[in-house]
Amino acid sequence: MSNLYDVVERVAISREEIATKVAELGAKITSDYRGKELILVCVLKGAVVFFSDLLRHIDLPVTVDTFAASSYGNGSETSGEVVVEKDLSMDIRGKHVLIVEDIIDSGYTMRKTVDMFNSRNPASVKICALLDKPSRRKIDINGDYIACTVGNEFLAGYGLDYAQLYRNMPDICVLKESVYR
Repeated sequence: MSNLYDVVERVAISREEIATKVAELGAKITSDYRGKELILVCVLKGAVVFFSDLLRHIDLPVTVDTFAASSYGNGSETSGEVVVEKDLSMDIRGKHVLIVEDIIDSGYTMRKTVDMFNSRNPASVKICALLDKPSRRKIDINGDYIACTVGNEFLAGYGLDYAQLYRNMPDICVLKESVYR
C-alpha cells in the first residue's frame, strides 16, 4: 500500500495557507453581500472541499445549490467542449449568484457556466475560485474572489484531482510528472 503523498513532487500551498485565504474570502463575501439574497453554487466535484470550508466563513444566511460541468474528462488537457453534467435545482431569477469553483484554468467551463446562469436573469453572477491559473487561459474570464494565483503546474489536493484521485490531500500539491504523463 502506498502513501497518498508518494505522488507529490512538492506542496505548493499548505493547508494552513489555504485556511487563512478561505477565512479572508469568507469575510470579504460577507461584507459584499450583506443585505442581499445570495445563492452559493458549488461546482462539483472539485470545489466541494473549498466550498464546505468557505461556507462556514460566510456570516450570512445563504442558499446552496450544486452544478457540474467539465471540459477535461479524465485527462490533464481541456477538450474545449463543455458538458453540463448536473444543472441547478433552483430558480436564480433576481438572486445574487456566487459560483464557487476550484480553479479557473482555460476558462471554457467557467465562461459557459456564467453565460448560462446570466441567461436566467439573476441579479448578479460572480465567481469565487480557490485558484486562478491565468497562464493557461484560452477564454477571457476572471474571478471576482480569488484565494491564490498559481503558475502552470499540475496541481492536486484540497478537492483538485487527477483522474478523480488525490482530492483528499489536505494541501494543494504539485504532482510528479510521472503520475500524469
